[in-house]
Amino acid sequence: MIKAEGLFKNYEKKEVLNDLTFSVGEGEIFGFLGPNGAGKTTTLRILTGQIRPDKGRAYLAGKDVGKEIEDLKKIFGVVFEEQNLYERLSARENLDIFAQLYGVPGSRVDEVLKLLGANGYGRKPTSKLSRGMRQRVLIARALLHSPRILFLDEPTSHLDPPGRREMYNLFRRLSSEGVTLFLCTHYLEEAETLCDRVAVLNKGKLLACDTTTRLKELYHSGEGASLMDVFLDITGFMEDQTE
Repeated sequence: MIKAEGLFKNYEKKEVLNDLTFSVGEGEIFGFLGPNGAGKTTTLRILTGQIRPDKGRAYLAGKDVGKEIEDLKKIFGVVFEEQNLYERLSARENLDIFAQLYGVPGSRVDEVLKLLGANGYGRKPTSKLSRGMRQRVLIARALLHSPRILFLDEPTSHLDPPGRREMYNLFRRLSSEGVTLFLCTHYLEEAETLCDRVAVLNKGKLLACDTTTRLKELYHSGEGASLMDVFLDITGFMEDQTE
């Protein structure tokens, strides 16, 4: 459902992506991990058609993002890290606007508000909502048009532990229904809990891509190793900090 082939991207002569290649299957929860500045956001912007790579191609559901992005917008949803809602409008009014853009009925707004546990707050201006509740509205907005692919950029960063658990259950349910989830997160325990596979990116290069179990076998032989241990070993982050 998602495929990146040899993606390169530079900003003002600074290399951001270097020959990035990977693929994600239908219904898979795919974790995209890396330290700040690794190239995760740039990759996400390329995959969603916001920017073009200097070289290489990206595909969603077999279609070239660079050539067919307008058609592809109908099949993917995005939860951005920034809480970009219209703050003077209510949660429902925010969703009504996007429902009209997607051509879905108003009843779908009620469905996603209920699904995300936000139906009791639908009439409040989003500026009056907690950050956690605004995050629920963002996720609801991404689900309005029942996308086949869901891009998630730090989707649980503003949620409390019970809220995160609710979202984990929702993401698993979507995956079981065939939705492909592309998850960018700094919460490595989240990636370990949710993801079928994870990719580790650093300085624009893909360093590893596999199941967490396999990565532990390959990169960290210590008993009881966590994904955090593997992540630090793969990226060499601790060594970088001491140089």
